[in-house]
Amino acid sequence: MPKRPIRADDLLKIVTVGDPQISPDGSKVLFTKKTINEKNKSISNLMSVDMEGRLTQWTQGDGGNGGGRWSPDGGTIAFISGREKHAQIFLIPTSGGEAHKLTSLPQGSIGAMKWSPDGKWIAFTYREQMAGFTDKAKKEREESGMSQPPIEIDDIWYRLDGDGYFAGQRFKVYAIEVATGKYASASIDGEFAPLYEGSPLGAYAFDWSPNSKELAISHTACKRPFVEPPNDQIYRVSMDGQAWKVEGLPKGEKGNVLWSPDGTKLAYAGDVDESDPWGTRNTKLYVVSADGGTPIDLTGHQDYDLDVATLSDTKDAGFGATMFWKPDGSGLFVQIGWHGEVQLGFVGLDSKVELITEGLHSIGVGNLSHDGTKIGATFGHATMLPEVAVLEPELGTGRMAPKVLTHLNEEFHNEIKLSEPEEFWVESTDGIQVHGWVMKPIGYLPPRRYPALLEIHGGPHTQYGWAFFHEFQLLAAAGYVVVFTNPRGSKGYGEDFCGAIRGDWGNKDWDDVQAVTRWMQHQPYIHPGQMGVLGGSYGGYMTNWVIGHTHEFSAAVTDRCVSNMVSMAGNSDFPFNKNGYFKGVAWGSLEEIKELWRQSPIAYFENVKTPTLVIHSEGDLRCNIEQSEQVFTALQQQGIESRFVRYPSFTSHGMSRSGPADLRLHRLNEIVTWMDRFLKVK
Repeated sequence: MPKRPIRADDLLKIVTVGDPQISPDGSKVLFTKKTINEKNKSISNLMSVDMEGRLTQWTQGDGGNGGGRWSPDGGTIAFISGREKHAQIFLIPTSGGEAHKLTSLPQGSIGAMKWSPDGKWIAFTYREQMAGFTDKAKKEREESGMSQPPIEIDDIWYRLDGDGYFAGQRFKVYAIEVATGKYASASIDGEFAPLYEGSPLGAYAFDWSPNSKELAISHTACKRPFVEPPNDQIYRVSMDGQAWKVEGLPKGEKGNVLWSPDGTKLAYAGDVDESDPWGTRNTKLYVVSADGGTPIDLTGHQDYDLDVATLSDTKDAGFGATMFWKPDGSGLFVQIGWHGEVQLGFVGLDSKVELITEGLHSIGVGNLSHDGTKIGATFGHATMLPEVAVLEPELGTGRMAPKVLTHLNEEFHNEIKLSEPEEFWVESTDGIQVHGWVMKPIGYLPPRRYPALLEIHGGPHTQYGWAFFHEFQLLAAAGYVVVFTNPRGSKGYGEDFCGAIRGDWGNKDWDDVQAVTRWMQHQPYIHPGQMGVLGGSYGGYMTNWVIGHTHEFSAAVTDRCVSNMVSMAGNSDFPFNKNGYFKGVAWGSLEEIKELWRQSPIAYFENVKTPTLVIHSEGDLRCNIEQSEQVFTALQQQGIESRFVRYPSFTSHGMSRSGPADLRLHRLNEIVTWMDRFLKVK
């Protein structure tokens, strides 16, 4: 049976896999499987696959199950589930039997979770719901006819996109004894008590000591994190709640703290720069004595970044470094994004960096088996949806290929014809080479010219690459040449390339977008008079910048955009630090405001002539919807053809990747309809 072009509603058929965790004995990989049911609901459940591809399903239902973690002996799986309405930690024996509830937490949110090496404890982070906003409080108000209460805010950190409003509530670190359900540091049995709560943001990275007697916890030491320069520190916390700081560490960011197998060292990912709150510098790997001292930078001599998010709409972006110790303590396995690829690497204590895998693909690294011979992972590329895989690294023997274990999207791939991206490089200003990809329309027939679309990624400090993009495939199936690139500001091309736009948007990045635009105009299969531009988040910013500075594009779609840096500085969930990433601040001097205004696309909207579709979620806390309201108002008042699609307040900044399926389909159809209207002329 011949394959057919992809449709928007094929999104409903895609099976998403994530969070791969190999069992301690290396015999199987636990993962989260996500599907969309007939009622438009995303369903997540835990499954495992053995080395021969045999599947086992561990959870059922639509309550939401994820975060599965093997106990050290492999006999139990701990996971987080909303099957009882509010999230709790459950345990299920791998020998068979029903899951039972370990925690009875009040309504709230559970974050990270880790077993102690001896299997007696589980440490986790948890934040309680605001008192007046629990389901119980809501029901009582409805019964008595009372209004929803106000949110009372006393701190600048009171909301987070995708997480909502939490006011003064903060995550805290807890440790619960698996056998008894008793919390460490609690004075009486059954008492619900945190082990540690030292962060003003409630954001922690933690790891167990090999002897299971303490935790190493990293978090900000700033009293005013959005005013002071970055200063994360590491603390050692005993099981009675006593904490002491690991002395000698410099200021800067520190995350992913990991105890060495012999307990003598701590590794962490971070940087020593005190003026880079947005991470344009490379995230490096450091090792320090567990008793304190001067850290050793193991990767600073290379230009690799350990925190490179590769974007896709069929997998998690994967922000943050991924790394874990080799069991013999000789170094750490790490995940490295480079030139659109995502590979497994190894960093030795001798500072030697080795890439273990190679190829045009995207690997999502999970964890390591106890003997260090196998790694759980996901694996995919531009024309293959991610599947669960296993890596068997052998250092010094050359590059290895992942072994794919699942084929959950086999039916999808057997039915649908896809466009294969072709990579290219184009020269921009300063002799910079910009990396990009082009996807030709399904059914492409030379020498015909086709309408073309330039996709601009968000971040901006992320990368496009060899990952499956449903949206791109849909546009190629709709008859468009699809071009996507990594202009300056992208990660995966070195520290200087990424930092070239720090506090200076609309300059070198715009040079690179212009270079790509000229490249598009000179391709024999692209009609230069039928080109469109689109992007989300920072990609929406740059789309706004493009239409304010050129008329080369006949249509535009600006999605969850930034338009006014002055207002953006104060209404994002991550407010701008004064003279941090950007110079000045919105409430500063006139000169400081002018600097932000100079980088604001809305300042140039008197030049816009391009018909523009504006898309935004009312629940977006990262880029407030007022950014798009300003764009739409300016377009309408100048008589420019425009349309504003506002998605409801329960959707967030990441709606195109993780929002409700019906609204994601609506968004895709809006984009295709808009581009067809202005680019597909007879």
